[in-house]
Amino acid sequence: MKNFVTINTKIKSFKSSIVVPGDKSISIRFVLLASQAIGKSNGYNLLESEDVVNSIKAMKALGVKIVKKKNVYEIYGVGLNGFDFKNNLIINAGNSGTLSRILPGQLAKTNKTIKIIGDKSLSKRDFSRIIKPLQLFGINLKSKNNNLPIIIKGSKFLRPISYFEKKGSAQVKSSCLFAALNTPGVTTVKSVPSRNHTELMLKNCLKLPITSKRVGKFDITKIQGGNQFHHFNYNVPGDISSAAFFIALTILSTNSYLIIKNVNINKSRTGIIEILKRMNAKITIKNKRFYHGEENADMIIKSSPNLRSINCPRNLNTKTIDEFLIIFLICARSKGVSKFVGLEELRHKESDRLNVGSNFLKMIGINVKETFNSLKIFGNPNLKLQGNYVVKNFKKDHRVFMMSCIAALTLGGNFKIKDKNSINSSFPNFITILRNLGAKVK
Repeated sequence: MKNFVTINTKIKSFKSSIVVPGDKSISIRFVLLASQAIGKSNGYNLLESEDVVNSIKAMKALGVKIVKKKNVYEIYGVGLNGFDFKNNLIINAGNSGTLSRILPGQLAKTNKTIKIIGDKSLSKRDFSRIIKPLQLFGINLKSKNNNLPIIIKGSKFLRPISYFEKKGSAQVKSSCLFAALNTPGVTTVKSVPSRNHTELMLKNCLKLPITSKRVGKFDITKIQGGNQFHHFNYNVPGDISSAAFFIALTILSTNSYLIIKNVNINKSRTGIIEILKRMNAKITIKNKRFYHGEENADMIIKSSPNLRSINCPRNLNTKTIDEFLIIFLICARSKGVSKFVGLEELRHKESDRLNVGSNFLKMIGINVKETFNSLKIFGNPNLKLQGNYVVKNFKKDHRVFMMSCIAALTLGGNFKIKDKNSINSSFPNFITILRNLGAKVK
């Protein structure tokens, strides 16, 4: 089966409503925490992507019973330190940065050796940011050059830590909190603000003694470890990172209207909405409601022909970290010069998204200026493409593939976009939804 798509026709006007798949970050965290809860937890609307499937496989390898019945995943948790598995177990995290970084913290107290591996792309990513704090707990971790594979052997003598997470990484923060669950005493994590799904789940679903508050520019999270917790149910809302591509599709299309139902709008994730509204995009949030501490809502998006540039505030970066590629594309069709700073973290994703995004815009005729941590985009509101374009495989980066599809469907031109299979990590039915909206994706 071919691993590419061709698009040579712009999408026609559409008016519709869609549901995007369950949030990936929440789905993975539910699987991991339910596996350590006592009793049977039910997960509804879990994202069925490679990253989540690999999380389920990892828990099964650790001795957790997980059964799917229709649209419900039943997870029979084993309690803290209840994993039962053979020594020298190998767990393959695939392409999942979330799983590969949180899992070592979860295995803090195991008395057996585990090796965590991943695919070629994941194996090149930097794991020093979790190795350092987890070693402070007393966990035995070995890694060559701070890359995968990581070899873990936990410790019976864990100690709580106080740690300063400086990058705004929810994965690092979560890894520390998972390790803290097994550690007697109070662990404190001071961090640059980032998504807080783990904290909300620990507090609202598991009723654990955890506090998190904003002090100046940082979040201070404290958790009392060593407490068993019990089963819980979770109905996972739609993923705003997946919704982002259809927000862009509608904004950049002519006379189009789209409702995206039941999307997670956690304030640590809604930077894209704040940015696009400043750019004069027509986005309305309706039917807000809270569920397990998370805020969910419906989104109404309309075509937005009069987009303006943005000088993006640095403090929105961590709230937007997975959506910048599609924002760059929207900036290409905006009036004026858009400016972004403090984006060095984009260089440590599945691909170097700052460089990939910059090169993509150059390819379609947009003037950009890229530095190590910044990007200027000289927008062209009249941008229309007519040439032939080939988008190569950028380290299996699903967001590069999806952004390229949106560009082809809204700007024109003849596109051949490689690595279709990359979407399996986060959004397997992406192309199906596009086609249901009338897109001709071959």
